[in-house]
Amino acid sequence: MISFPRTPTDAAAAQGELRAGGTDLNHRRHRGLNTADAVVDLRECAGMSLLGQREEGFVIGARVRIAAIAQDPDIARLYPGLAQAAGGLATPQIRAIATLGGNLLQHVRCPYYRAPELICLRKGGTTCLARTGEHQNHVIFEQSASAAPSASTLGVALLAHDALVRVEGRDAPLTVHELYNVAGKPSVHHTLADGELVTEAVLPAPYAGERAAYFRTIHRLRAEWPIVECVARLDVANGAIRAASIAVGAVANSPLRLTAVERFLTGQAATLETLAAAADQATQGATPMPRTAWKVDVLRSTVQTTLELALEVSP
Repeated sequence: MISFPRTPTDAAAAQGELRAGGTDLNHRRHRGLNTADAVVDLRECAGMSLLGQREEGFVIGARVRIAAIAQDPDIARLYPGLAQAAGGLATPQIRAIATLGGNLLQHVRCPYYRAPELICLRKGGTTCLARTGEHQNHVIFEQSASAAPSASTLGVALLAHDALVRVEGRDAPLTVHELYNVAGKPSVHHTLADGELVTEAVLPAPYAGERAAYFRTIHRLRAEWPIVECVARLDVANGAIRAASIAVGAVANSPLRLTAVERFLTGQAATLETLAAAADQATQGATPMPRTAWKVDVLRSTVQTTLELALEVSP
């Protein structure tokens, strides 16, 4: 059964799995994972496709295609880290179909979770199977008993940009941290309840001296999930860094702000030496598992590369 609600309110009240582009839902249904029989298709849902500057900030509707985010000239000018993140994830075919909301709310890509015959912690089991199995690409920062990292690249970008996420069914918007703060609930992927759905993200104005970049370390050139990914935003004036916002993904259950790196950079000269020293702070608090220890060095180098790209500084 498929329903086609015309408003976010009707969509939130409908029974079934929400579908926008369907790139994640269709994969899970094909694999026989725990999805509802009914589908709530959002293709006719009004008011979720806004893209542009509004009084409250730059608005991106939940149904906006990722390709549109990557190609929008205003986003490229004002929020280059977000534009690069959108243009770097998945493949052109997926970016043409997948949406902002779908990318934010997709399920983890852990092979144990995606295997229909296995009952892992995120599917109601009692044990995270990755912790005693193959976990080379899993977390290096502990947030819950699950070792599966968040799969949302746009979540990383929105976190770095201090965006707010508006949700049908809630009076106040959520921060990205609040959207993913599921501590103590390893079987869920986000904090939205039944009857709630993301309608749009709102980005505040960029820094006055904004310089930003996105970089992902991957096993192959294209069509690959990141080992580590990073969005770095710097406010630079007169050769000094006045403020910094650094977020990383694929290293924890949710996108993660590197506050130690941000504090180190603030007030420092914008030099290669500063960037290298700041990247050393990226691993503070990391507690890798036996087979994820290699990702700690990858995290440091990924952060340094992203910072250099943001400043357009070459060694």
